[in-house]
Amino acid sequence: MCPFSVSRPGFRSCWRGGGVVFGSGSRCRALGSPALPRLSSLRSVCAQATKQGDPTAAMSFLFGSRSSKTFKPKKNIPEGSHQYELLKHAEATLGSGNLRMAVMLPEGEDLNEWVAVNTVDFFNQINMLYGTITDFCTEESCPVMSAGPKYEYHWADGTNIKKPIKCSAPKYIDYLMTWVQDQLDDETLFPSKIGVPFPKNFMSVAKTILKRLFRVYAHIYHQHFDPVIQLQEEAHLNTSFKHFIFFVQEFNLIDRRELAPLQELIDKLTSKDR
Repeated sequence: MCPFSVSRPGFRSCWRGGGVVFGSGSRCRALGSPALPRLSSLRSVCAQATKQGDPTAAMSFLFGSRSSKTFKPKKNIPEGSHQYELLKHAEATLGSGNLRMAVMLPEGEDLNEWVAVNTVDFFNQINMLYGTITDFCTEESCPVMSAGPKYEYHWADGTNIKKPIKCSAPKYIDYLMTWVQDQLDDETLFPSKIGVPFPKNFMSVAKTILKRLFRVYAHIYHQHFDPVIQLQEEAHLNTSFKHFIFFVQEFNLIDRRELAPLQELIDKLTSKDR
């Protein structure tokens, strides 16, 4: 039996790996030379990944009854703004069922604005997804922020916490989501008014946000997938994560090394859409 496994009748998932990766905010370093973690039998995930469905219907979960328990206040894009129109365009194209097409930059649109709109959307999605499993992610169950036995993250934001600190998963995610919300609320970084330019460092900030949001997905899949199955939310989690991965792949927003905790799952989810 692997050191970490989830079992139920007819189901078993097991993550294998050795070593540890410590992350100081935007940086990670590996101890030793471990191989990529293996996703040995997440059959439920893979089965959902290979099915064709309506992403819009699947994602409606995010705004359903369970999503009323959000981890952080939802970030709203001002109605009537150009970014709001882009968000509506994104939602409409998601309904086509082709996620690869849905994440592409609309003709004539600014890349920074497209990335900004989708970053806000992913923050809201992950915020709500994590909100459904907060009862399972506690100081006792998750004393460190990890993605399986091989990856551990320490928090630093470079401002309030300059030296990386080891903390529980709920505390880390609290730090992370608060930090992300602060970036999204900063009009100098994420301008919402027409004609206001994006700063030169915008793409760098957006990449850091998305890289850190990925860690919440990784934590949920590695540490809380059994509760996700019990809540019958695996299809919604898979759809959200697949959308996220297609987007960051389309614009090369996250280094492949950062995706290592879920690389085999990513390969399964994207194999039929290449």
